[in-house]
Amino acid sequence: MQSTNDLATEDNETAGASDDLTQNCIRPYDRGEGRTEGHVLTGGFHVSTDPKYVPRSQVLPLDKALEIIDSLPGGGIILTKVEEVLNWGRASSVWPLTFGLACCAIEMMQAFATRFDMDRMGIIPRATPRQADCIIVAGRATIKIAPIVRRLWEQMPEPKYVISMGSCATCGGPFYYDNYSILKGIDQVIPVDVYVAGCPPRPEALIEGFLKLQDKIKKEPF
Repeated sequence: MQSTNDLATEDNETAGASDDLTQNCIRPYDRGEGRTEGHVLTGGFHVSTDPKYVPRSQVLPLDKALEIIDSLPGGGIILTKVEEVLNWGRASSVWPLTFGLACCAIEMMQAFATRFDMDRMGIIPRATPRQADCIIVAGRATIKIAPIVRRLWEQMPEPKYVISMGSCATCGGPFYYDNYSILKGIDQVIPVDVYVAGCPPRPEALIEGFLKLQDKIKKEPF
């Protein structure tokens, strides 16, 4: 049976070990407090009984950490520009304003349905131009509706893009080209970035058009 003096000695040793642990640890979320510049934490996660502290033994110099990263399968450091990261983010979340005018709109709806599911590419249709950065003009455009298309395009925030879907929206189409009321291409009203050919084009063609648009966005100067 331990005496009172022995218990007191154990308490003092435990307190001393706790103090040493506190001195040899850093707070992972306190910026600048106890953290040495040029050091990174090793490993993906650190398991500790006290989540407020990370042992200093888990901290390596930056050059040593870079060697470990390079030695891992697929490891390495990616150097890039801020503009390229921003363009990658914009290209990966294109929100189009759908403006269906004829039978091309049916194929456009199919492209957003479950079979092709363009949402998986970050392409999510919006119902208002103020939340969209791309407009899909699908089908023939009449002279009477041209001012409406122009107004919707002007209400979209910059940067904004236009996809002309189908032969009618691109050049007036094979059936309405000589019609007095049909525009000979929506690019007479707003600037077009991508032309999707077809009468009507299949959903795969519209998806390819969006891939071309994403490539264009990634290469743009921000």
